[in-house]
Amino acid sequence: MNMSTFNTIAPLIFIMGIMYFLLIRPQQQQAKKLREKINAVRRGDTVVTAGGILGRVVKAAEAEDPEILVEIADNVQVKVLKATLSDVRAKGEPASADKN
Repeated sequence: MNMSTFNTIAPLIFIMGIMYFLLIRPQQQQAKKLREKINAVRRGDTVVTAGGILGRVVKAAEAEDPEILVEIADNVQVKVLKATLSDVRAKGEPASADKN
């Protein structure tokens, strides 16, 4: 490999490294935190679905069960797939102001 090839490839590798640490890695960490929150969802937590529906968890079975029962209004309960949850707030946890 001559010096000319190295001088051409080095900036590309550098830019790819910066992109990884500024974009990809933080997104992976955020996704991991959300997966952990979803797996730990329990009765009384407030959840937000991907469709924007807010509700309170009425029944959450085992961690491996893909469904939970969510109350979206008085005496209105729906089954929701855990995979469609976009946010989970623990019981009594306020909505955070730093969300995008």
